[in-house]
Amino acid sequence: MPGERLTVRGTSEIGRFPGAAPPTRVELTIHKEGEKKQEEGGCRRWFKKMCPCCIKRQTSTSYDVTDKVDLIKPPAPAPAPAPEPVKPKPENGDAKEMEEIKLTVRSVDLLSSKTGQNRLEHHTDLYHGEELIIRRGQTFQIELELNRPFNADTDKLHLEMKTGPLPTVSKGTHAIIPLVDHLEDERWEAKVVEQSGNKVKLSVNSPSNAVCGLYGLAATSTSSTAEAATTHNASKNIVMLFNPWCEEDTVFLDDEEERKEYVLNDTGRIYYGTEKQIGARTWNFGQFHEGILEACLFILEKSDMPASGRADPVNVVRVISAMINAQDDFGVLVGNWSGDYSDGVSPAAWSSSVEILRKYHSSDGTPVSYGQCWVFSGVTTTVLRGLGIPARSVTNFQSAHDTDVSLTTDVYLDENMDPIDYLNSDSVWNFHVWNDCWMARPDLPPGHGGWQAVDSTPQETSQGTFRCGPASVNAIRSGQVYLKHDTPFVFAEVNSDKIYWQRNLDGSFSQIHSEKKAVGHFISTKAVGSDERADITHLYKHQEGSEEERIAVETASRYGSKPNTYSTPMAEDVSVEVRMEGEGPRMGADAQLSILVKNLSSQPRKTTLHSQAAVMYYTGVLKDTIKKEQILVELLPNEEKTIEWMLPYQQYQNQLVDQAALMLTLSGRVSETQQVLANQTSFRLRTPDLSITPLGEAVVGKEMAAKITFTNPLPRMLKAVVFRVEGLGLQKGHEVVVGDVSSHSTVTLTEHFIPTQPGPRKLVASLDCKQLSQVHGVADIIVLEQ
Repeated sequence: MPGERLTVRGTSEIGRFPGAAPPTRVELTIHKEGEKKQEEGGCRRWFKKMCPCCIKRQTSTSYDVTDKVDLIKPPAPAPAPAPEPVKPKPENGDAKEMEEIKLTVRSVDLLSSKTGQNRLEHHTDLYHGEELIIRRGQTFQIELELNRPFNADTDKLHLEMKTGPLPTVSKGTHAIIPLVDHLEDERWEAKVVEQSGNKVKLSVNSPSNAVCGLYGLAATSTSSTAEAATTHNASKNIVMLFNPWCEEDTVFLDDEEERKEYVLNDTGRIYYGTEKQIGARTWNFGQFHEGILEACLFILEKSDMPASGRADPVNVVRVISAMINAQDDFGVLVGNWSGDYSDGVSPAAWSSSVEILRKYHSSDGTPVSYGQCWVFSGVTTTVLRGLGIPARSVTNFQSAHDTDVSLTTDVYLDENMDPIDYLNSDSVWNFHVWNDCWMARPDLPPGHGGWQAVDSTPQETSQGTFRCGPASVNAIRSGQVYLKHDTPFVFAEVNSDKIYWQRNLDGSFSQIHSEKKAVGHFISTKAVGSDERADITHLYKHQEGSEEERIAVETASRYGSKPNTYSTPMAEDVSVEVRMEGEGPRMGADAQLSILVKNLSSQPRKTTLHSQAAVMYYTGVLKDTIKKEQILVELLPNEEKTIEWMLPYQQYQNQLVDQAALMLTLSGRVSETQQVLANQTSFRLRTPDLSITPLGEAVVGKEMAAKITFTNPLPRMLKAVVFRVEGLGLQKGHEVVVGDVSSHSTVTLTEHFIPTQPGPRKLVASLDCKQLSQVHGVADIIVLEQ
């Protein structure tokens, strides 16, 4: 019966509307191919809360995504002394008697409302909660209530802000803020801007290099006749963020549209697949969601980085790069490329950073299972944007992984031209996702500020820790790999040559072939202000084959472990390439490609191409070879031939891994010239999208629905299918357990929910099952005010 397997996991959006119906209902229908559709009845179950699966659980407390997550606060300071009784004001207004009344601060109002002047001017009104969230290098206002009117001539007043476990003035973690007549930039100062009765309003200025993080504020008062000062501690904390709107801040970004995109946008696009079949998925960064800023600050606390180091975005980014992966510091995400995710969540099933960060924070730092590169990147974007550092997720297609700092991607062959597996540790990933973040780099020579590459996926250690960056993209482009941090590794990812080495009879190796355009293609990120893909390859490398690009490669290679790689020129007059029609092969069908061989000389040429098809993880690690053959090719002078190549579905159906990726390797030797031919082409089998159709009018507080449709493209049953659905401002993320879906059957899922936030919103859904991954969809929904 349709819907019998339906289970919903998660919690509903409680909402702000008393008396509203439960905000999320789910209706499920599965139609087999050729079966007449039936109307589905109501839900069989209400939601049930679910304990998350995460490694090394330290508590048995169940996780509820609607729970409030509090800021990690410093130890509460000692309570201020009780104020002395206020003496009545002398009827004759004698100022001298007024001086005898000791000045004390009764209360501190941080004016932290989301709709107030502070939050609006500091571009922090989107953050959840009523804490005072401000950006450094910019003034903010607070209001003090005193026991009597403030007299600027005789009374003294100053503020103190402290952050970290051991606040110290010399390290910038303890700021003493004096009252002044005129505010000046680049220093801690305060000025009285308004006075009414016993209340004074202060404008407070912070320097653009202030330490970022969680501060406590105290106001200290005294008067000329008082024996001792009195201090009053604010009841709320202050969160200080980086400031891309401040010209003096090293993260300043001089373009309002880019600031909206790279700091304020809480959704984005992450690209995957292969260079010829680029896929895109929507990702909810959710940096303003409830509990996420607290989680970002918690990660900084967990890192054990000294509080004084949080003034420099280079330090912060480097620490975040290490803390997003759990490899050696109990960071946020456990990496898993095994294909077995039974004790966690499949990396392909995530579509949001929110649940990941909240799980990590609520479990007091238990790493969340599991992540792969796009998940690491999505969470990194969330944390950096949340802290005020402009950031974006970036995908590099044909991304090299250099393991020996040679700055080349090396392929070793034996005397018979067969790969030497134990030597071939370098690999080329179909795609790899990392991040760009924006900042000046005063620690590098001029001209190397701007976009910096940072990678949180654990691949190689950097100074003993799994992290990478920030590496100047300009330095990568010019081959200046001697500039920190980890520039050689990123350079090899985007612009290394693939060098083929053959073992000689004496055991030495000779360079027999090189591919100069093998890696670093279609480097992609979401465009500013739209969901289009922006190609930013030109930022990472000069045009392929240009003199500038060759100079950059040779410059970089001189600093690698094989500086003499480019001393031997190669002659080439036969070429081989692989082409595919349209968007390429589809999952469930035969894969067909074309091999084009060209003779560029005026002499006949003959070669035998050895072809090998293998199933591959997207990281470039081969799983199994599933087809091998030899193709004899004879070419007349200046002739080109096209050879049709096919891989039947039956040969790959039981071998596929997460990304449904395959690699076709071609190699051979031209008989007349001994020229080596080598080509590796990776391609994926395209999967269907989820179709999401909004139903009804989208209005804050009013129930609406969305229909999600999926058709199984495979001639086999999908086992244990689970949908994950989420929409920031629409509904909380949750799982819907569908169960088994037979061959070519269609699943229809209807989600009922109540939007809670107006404006443009995205409802995101993904499908998770063992036999099919990277199936997802998105619907744009404009929510109107009630």
